Amino acid sequence: MARNKRAREVRGAVVEEVDGGLAELIPDRDRARAWTLLVDGAPQSHVDLDDPAYLDFEYQRRIGHIADLVAPPGKPVHALHLGGGAFTLARYVAATRPRSTQQIVERDTALVQLVRRELPLDAQTRIRVRGTDAREGLAKVADGWADLVIADVFSGARTPAHLTSTEFLADVRRVLKPGGYYAANLADGPPLAHLRGQLATAAALFPELALAADPAVLRGKRFGNAVLLASDRALPIAELTRRCAGDPHPGRVEHGRGFLDFSGGAAAVTDAAAVASPAPPPSVFR
Repeated sequence: MARNKRAREVRGAVVEEVDGGLAELIPDRDRARAWTLLVDGAPQSHVDLDDPAYLDFEYQRRIGHIADLVAPPGKPVHALHLGGGAFTLARYVAATRPRSTQQIVERDTALVQLVRRELPLDAQTRIRVRGTDAREGLAKVADGWADLVIADVFSGARTPAHLTSTEFLADVRRVLKPGGYYAANLADGPPLAHLRGQLATAAALFPELALAADPAVLRGKRFGNAVLLASDRALPIAELTRRCAGDPHPGRVEHGRGFLDFSGGAAAVTDAAAVASPAPPPSVFR
């Protein structure tokens, strides 16, 4: 309650109930038309309406690097976003790859309405928003449609169980074009059992894999985000490593033997055994 009260006291903040809880749009003090979206106190997105190519969150910067490397610079792509938030990554792709065709799947239709009203999309962008569950929306996408699939789906601060399985990733692979990229935002903390299980699950479907994260997260020192990259073609590891290392909060990239060693012999997750990702400790969002 104290956090929500503080949000209401921030000048210009927008606070509104959505399907997933209490949404808060907090203005960025350092950027004139930039906002941070929180849902039930968990940061979801940061958007700069004047500069949609600006990415503030660490994990979104790492996914942005992947979007930069999926095709030659500036080339339009087909991108599917599972989870919408404030449409940050779709705005990024639209800004860096004009004429791209994109779909966002976001089940929280009240949140979509809030974002459309307060942080409207540029009318020239080719972005379609579907108000449905991520897996149901994925099932409606044509075979081989996407150059890039981004999964960034959280219910509260946890990834729903049905988006963690081999069956889910099999449908992701169906939707990807040959050579397409799958990028997923994964959240976990010590002992990293969920993260290791997700790596094993991806390895069951994709031959080429990499993982980018803060070294402290990979060492199991704190709860945080890790970005999984998967494809059926060789990955630009050197360039991804260089970009992640040069971020304001440098990240480490694991691939090859290091990726397999990190997964630690974990088993792939199926629908029958899937569980939601762990809830972050309360201290994470303080």
